[in-house]
Amino acid sequence: MRAAGGDRPPSAPPAGRRPDWLKVRLAQGPNYNRLKRLLRGMDLHTVCEEARCPNIYECFENLTATFMILGNICTRACRFCAVTTGRPTELDWAEPERVAAAVERLGLRHVVVTSVARDDLRDGGAIIFAETIRAIRRRCPDTAVEVLIPDFNGDWDALQVVLDAEPDILNHNVETVRRLSDKVRSRAKYDRSLALLAESKRRAPHIKTKSGLMLGLGETWEEILEALRDLRAHRVDIVTIGQYLRPTRDPIHLPVERYYHPDEFAELKRIGLAMGFSHVESGPLVRSSYHAHEQADRARARAAEAEPAGAGVPAAGAAAALPEAAGGAGGA
Repeated sequence: MRAAGGDRPPSAPPAGRRPDWLKVRLAQGPNYNRLKRLLRGMDLHTVCEEARCPNIYECFENLTATFMILGNICTRACRFCAVTTGRPTELDWAEPERVAAAVERLGLRHVVVTSVARDDLRDGGAIIFAETIRAIRRRCPDTAVEVLIPDFNGDWDALQVVLDAEPDILNHNVETVRRLSDKVRSRAKYDRSLALLAESKRRAPHIKTKSGLMLGLGETWEEILEALRDLRAHRVDIVTIGQYLRPTRDPIHLPVERYYHPDEFAELKRIGLAMGFSHVESGPLVRSSYHAHEQADRARARAAEAEPAGAGVPAAGAAAALPEAAGGAGGA
């Protein structure tokens, strides 16, 4: 038996050859190609492609994708992410309607929308997030909407613009532990990310909050537990925990320090649920919005179970989703 405090289970060896549990089947089925054609025909981007997500074949074949708005050029250069860094050239006001049209054509009951960081824009792109949520609501009123937002440089007025559009889930990834945050993330700050999540819950307590961690960048087991405690202390409802995979051999991208064993991810899920998260998605190939519809459904069910008798149904919050990046683009 492992101690309730979270004694570490047997671990994988330090990083070397990628272990078998991280191998994925590179199968391009008919739905994969159909979705690729749809996205190109509607001039839409997905973080699945831009960030080289290892789950893209599975998710595209299941007709799921995480839409990436505000173009495909990011103003930040995070050291875990494959999205192109540079000076963005587009602000496409028709993009929200195209995303909504794609959601309608795919018949999605839960959609995830993320973006590149747009530090060149006064509001960080918050208005485009809001207009995308509203466009989806108009076309697909029964579709739940999850947004994975950047930190907006700590601008809570920009955050409020997104909250006013009433997403079902507001996600912002801390990505890594406090000690490594400045090394891993460009311009983003660990405490600012926590503050954003807390501010979202303070301003809109009925909207579920979510965040994610990558493992394998040199963190310790105790630092992982500290990060989980920090997220829970800031009233985060859902947390995702996955293995960092280096997207390219470019020196900007940090090497993998170690691969975590599936048993370690299972132990972190157990610990997280014991801390009080309504759902913990933890596994080697887990990404922020991988199986997000299942994450949200389980979180809602768990929250309902935790409600005192006669307290009624929990406030609005969840449904189902789409996959995401090799390290969590959009959470910077």
